[in-house]
Amino acid sequence: MADKDKLQGEAIPTPEGLDPGVIISTDTRRDNRIPPNQARTKKWPILDASGPPGVDRESWRFEITGLVDVPTSVSWRELQALPRAKVFADMHCVTRWSRLGNLWEGASTRELLSQAKVHSRARFVLVHAYDNGFTTNVPIEDLLAEDALLADTHDGQPLSAEHGGPVRLVVPRLYAWKSAKWVKGFELLAEDRAGFWENGGYHMHGDPWKEERFRTD
Repeated sequence: MADKDKLQGEAIPTPEGLDPGVIISTDTRRDNRIPPNQARTKKWPILDASGPPGVDRESWRFEITGLVDVPTSVSWRELQALPRAKVFADMHCVTRWSRLGNLWEGASTRELLSQAKVHSRARFVLVHAYDNGFTTNVPIEDLLAEDALLADTHDGQPLSAEHGGPVRLVVPRLYAWKSAKWVKGFELLAEDRAGFWENGGYHMHGDPWKEERFRTD
C-alpha cells in the first residue's frame, strides 16, 4: 500500500481486535479523540521544514549523547535487532488536522534510553534530525512514555521518505512536530533548549489537549 493510498474510511479506527502485544496509546481510549480546534483527516498529510534529506538505511545512524553514562550509537541493522514495539496511536498536527488510529512499529525510546543509562540530572532531550540540522525539544518523561518509539513502519508498511523514513520519532501525546522525521539522535540536557520551530514561536511542550501551540514567554 503506497502512502497516497492510505485514505481511511468513515469509521474511526479503534484498538479493538489488535494483537495483545500492541501498546495502546491512552488518548485512543478517550470518548472524544479529537483535541480542541482540531479536525479529523482521512488522509495522511505531508508537512516538513525543508523536505526529505536523502538519508537511506545504510547511512542512517542514531546517537544518544549528553547526560548519559553510556553514549550510544545504533545503525539501521542494530535497530532492527532490538526488541520490537507496536503502538496504536492518534497523531495531531499543530496545523489543526488529526489522523486517528495509526499503527506504528519500531524500537521503544524507553528501551534506548535505558541502554544509554541516563543521568539523574537529565530532564530534557534535544532531538536531532538529518534535515538541515532540524531539532526539537521534548521533556524526558514524554520519551519515557510506553507509547513513544523510533518508528520504521506505519500501518504495516515501511515508512516512506516523505513521512520520515527510514526512521522517525513518534511521541503520540504531543503535537506532531515533536515527532521529528529523519531522526538521528537524542541529546540529554539538564535545562530545556528550544529547537527549530520553538525558536520560531512554537510552544516548548506542545500538548494538543491543552492547545499548547505557541510560546507565551
